[in-house]
Amino acid sequence: MTETINKTKQQEEAVPVDNSNKMLVTMVSIGIACALLIVLTFEGTAPRIAKLKAEALQGAIFKVIPNISQVQLFEVLADGGFRAATEQEKGKDYIFAGYNADNELKGVAIMAHGQGYADLIHILYGYDLDKQQIVGLYVLESKETPGLGDKIEKDPAFVANFEALDAQLNEAKTALQHPITTVKHGEKQNPYEIDGITGATISSRTIGEILQKSSSHYLPMIQQHREQLSKMLNQNP
Repeated sequence: MTETINKTKQQEEAVPVDNSNKMLVTMVSIGIACALLIVLTFEGTAPRIAKLKAEALQGAIFKVIPNISQVQLFEVLADGGFRAATEQEKGKDYIFAGYNADNELKGVAIMAHGQGYADLIHILYGYDLDKQQIVGLYVLESKETPGLGDKIEKDPAFVANFEALDAQLNEAKTALQHPITTVKHGEKQNPYEIDGITGATISSRTIGEILQKSSSHYLPMIQQHREQLSKMLNQNP
């Protein structure tokens, strides 16, 4: 009789353990299934996402370099020169050269980024080689505060800064003649200054810092190799 009671108790005690094991197995199975679903979804949508990004970038290039009809991608070489490329690879720097219908080099588009208020701000800006001006800016990616930080792409007055922002080089074409800076709203006095946005100081200042750093690096290089870029349209990599 005592043995029967002990067996019954053991069976009752084993039930919660068995249930816990079953629950654990079920949760692990669900987790694996969800992870697999996420991976499959990502793999399935990745090509389309990449295609849409490429199309958006192509459209942005034509927005920041006015009056062009064709674009050539160039890889930036370690010695400061350029090489024609067909696609971008991670870890390498590139510029986009824009040409008119007569195959004349009109400007370049350059991607750059910097730390904003919430996260990195990624931009594309256009540079006119003849005028030595930044003639367009497009925000590729930003997570700035809606209604405030996102004014860098929606505020007409701020966007107007980049219709003809001075980016003149010195006589030797080795550096900017004047630093590109963001000033407080209403205090812009020089063509190389950016009129900031009230209430979005950090975001608008970041744009100035991005342009200053990027243009200081790329523009002398581009002007020094202008003849090379002019002759390399549709050249095979």
